[in-house]
Amino acid sequence: MKLQVIVDSTMQFIDVHVGLPGCLTAEKVLPLSEFYNLAQNGERLNGNEMDLSQGTTVREYVVGGSGFQLLPWLITPYCEEQPTEEQNEFNDIHLATRMVAKRALKRLKEVWSVIDGGMWQLDRNQLPYIVLACCILHNIQIAKEGDGVSDVSSMLFDHDPGYPPEKSAFADENAEIARDNLRLYLARKDIA
Repeated sequence: MKLQVIVDSTMQFIDVHVGLPGCLTAEKVLPLSEFYNLAQNGERLNGNEMDLSQGTTVREYVVGGSGFQLLPWLITPYCEEQPTEEQNEFNDIHLATRMVAKRALKRLKEVWSVIDGGMWQLDRNQLPYIVLACCILHNIQIAKEGDGVSDVSSMLFDHDPGYPPEKSAFADENAEIARDNLRLYLARKDIA
């Protein structure tokens, strides 16, 4: 069974989608989620735009792996055959940001081992509710502890080993412009 989460910088889950078959890739699960529909319709990630420089702005966004389609609200890494040094630097920052979600999922599975093949067989019909309850309890625990992302040493970079990265074949021109502007901003360069 697939679990899709959106995680904030404190490792709290701000959106959880669970219950779709495990044979689907993460990239196929996203368009089936309510979060996707709301973000596409401008009902999520519709906060204030951030001014970068010279009148360029970037809207609220989430980061996703290279298998996801680049969208104005979903920033993916550069996948060029020979990326520039600036694109590689952006990809490093992008990866570090995505690691917060991987760390949150690692912690969720460690603390709530019942959802990671625990001691007994769970009823498949109840599993989505159990996973959601564990995510809520995870958030309560994080809020209580005030846990942040400062302890990078315990981060596991691949919580589900064996799944190769995928690359999306789709491109959105406005999203590419937004990603380029964000890359330039992060590199502290002026946008022409």
